[in-house]
Amino acid sequence: MIDSLLDVTVFTRVVSAGSLSAAARELGMSLAVVSKRLARLEERLGVRLVNRTTRSLNLTEEGAEFHERCVRVLGEIGEAEEKVRSLRRGASGLLKVTATAAFARRHLGRLIPRFLERYPDIRVQLDVSDSVVGLVESGYDVAIRFGALPDSDLIAKRLAPNHRVVCGAPSYFARKGRPRRPADLKNHDCIAFGNPPNQDWQFEGPDGETTTVRIAGSLVTNNGEVAHEWALEGGGLVLKSIWDVGVDLDAGRLEVALPDYRVPAAPIHAIYPHNRGVAAKVKVFIEFLGGELRAAYRWDGMDRVESSAST
Repeated sequence: MIDSLLDVTVFTRVVSAGSLSAAARELGMSLAVVSKRLARLEERLGVRLVNRTTRSLNLTEEGAEFHERCVRVLGEIGEAEEKVRSLRRGASGLLKVTATAAFARRHLGRLIPRFLERYPDIRVQLDVSDSVVGLVESGYDVAIRFGALPDSDLIAKRLAPNHRVVCGAPSYFARKGRPRRPADLKNHDCIAFGNPPNQDWQFEGPDGETTTVRIAGSLVTNNGEVAHEWALEGGGLVLKSIWDVGVDLDAGRLEVALPDYRVPAAPIHAIYPHNRGVAAKVKVFIEFLGGELRAAYRWDGMDRVESSAST
């Protein structure tokens, strides 16, 4: 696509310059390269765009129509580039962000320094809290949360999908065996966490049927990070977001228990106050974070985050 765009750029410059040699000088290319790109563009389109002799160059009927559209498209690309540059120039000041502890540690810790490399005039204050805080009252510019907040004064922009899995350490499976279906979890040690702890795990089977299982076990906590560590130590099975356990799954420290069953999960949102004019620093942060997270999300058939080697 990029190579095709360069061919189009060469074509429009040939027309505006009036000759291949003049276009070659303006573009800093050799005459042979300009001629080759123009010929390749005509071959790909299956039409002659220009009639050229040693002294003149004239557009064909097809060439004139194509040139008009190309000029419009290249103009829009130029406007888009200028808009991004203007956003960068206007993106400055302190950006106050709040996020959950696990997500901040596993993802924002590495992404925010990369963001600041791109936008050096921005300063970031990251506050970590698993409690839902009032953005306006607390002075935050943006919150990163799983799911949208039910507040009409806030805007929720989806950043990336999400997926949850039941998983456990290899040592746990060696000791207790593997569940084959959700109902088997009643015979397993399951780690409940949350405030209050979530003990009703819901699954969607291959046939689309939904099943809810009441789990039990000897380990309960209000903290998801502690539940994660217990699972790593072989203390039981845990239901976690792929954003929390993806790296451990890739490394083999954890394994998925019920790969054929899906668990409903809310996507990741950036949440910010409902202002008519959103600050440039907020816009570029959301755009950057969404792009990075979507690029890092995969799960062979069900989606999965990248391995630690690629992050």
